[in-house]
Amino acid sequence: MSAFGGKADIESSLNEPRLNRYDARSFRRAGSQMRRREFISLVGGAAVVYPLTAHAQQPAMPVIGFLNVASAKDYAPQLSAFLKGLSEAGYVDGRNVAIEYRWADGQHDRLPAMAADLVHRQVAVIAATTTPAALAAKAATTTIPIVFELGSDPVRLGLVASFNRPGGNVTGATQLNLQTAPKGLQLLHELLPAVSVIALLVNPANRTVTETNTKEVQAAARALGLELHVLNASNEDDFDAIFAKLIQLRAGGLVIGGGPLFASWSERLAALTVRHAVPAISPYRKFAVAGGLLSYGSAIEEAYRLAGIYTGRILKGDKPADLPVQQATKTELYINLKTAKALGLTVPEGLLNAADEVIE
Repeated sequence: MSAFGGKADIESSLNEPRLNRYDARSFRRAGSQMRRREFISLVGGAAVVYPLTAHAQQPAMPVIGFLNVASAKDYAPQLSAFLKGLSEAGYVDGRNVAIEYRWADGQHDRLPAMAADLVHRQVAVIAATTTPAALAAKAATTTIPIVFELGSDPVRLGLVASFNRPGGNVTGATQLNLQTAPKGLQLLHELLPAVSVIALLVNPANRTVTETNTKEVQAAARALGLELHVLNASNEDDFDAIFAKLIQLRAGGLVIGGGPLFASWSERLAALTVRHAVPAISPYRKFAVAGGLLSYGSAIEEAYRLAGIYTGRILKGDKPADLPVQQATKTELYINLKTAKALGLTVPEGLLNAADEVIE
């Protein structure tokens, strides 16, 4: 209803006779009272309407596209670290930011379509964690900001122009798991000084990571005078055949390369090394916890936390080109002493003292 009365009231007032002076004064007093009531009513109505209008004018919640080649259950600690970094930057999923998750479950060929879908949805930023995801995101857009987390050299991969000046729409955080593979070979050799034949396990589907990993470990093997055999596993179904090949080659030890496949299946790989009594080293802590002999690699969760912080900063307006690539430089050594004893190995005192954790 209008504040000035309905149509019937207006027509009625037009048909009434002219008022005398007394009636006019009464009408003015009545009209004054009516206007006061109408004013209070309008003010009360405004109090109701105002919050609704303010709510409608709130900006839309920004959306992050999270892209990863592995699965959510296998990368739960890393995702938790990413969300921690995001919260440090002032953003909490479901409160002031939304996250669209895309997990490829180890199927690399799904990544291009997933990245293209996130671009189509016009997310505010893409968090491309793992090297394959970062490469797919980079190929999908040159405008939407991308924050990567990976264990490779982003300059060599063509993701950024340099660590200090990334340029373009891409920046992120790296960890050292590829660089730690040669050191892992040295640690295994220290435990197995009489062994001359070693195998390296890599994933050919992760071509860029595999090429770098293989070259660096081959160079370290030559320096140590070791014979190195490179074995390929593209998925977990290849693992049993790998261990049969190890026996055939009479390899005395195994270096497990970096990458999402081997991170996701660390427990199964550890179980196979125990079953076949193969001394082995992996970049991932959960390998040693599950019974593998050694793990040596970067603190991956720290790189994910740094990526989460950068994602939040970009949501606040920072440009990827202005954010230098961060490096998580901490490395961790874990020794499963129970497994070493079962294999009949004596761990040098210096190695035990250098370990971040000795599992007994």
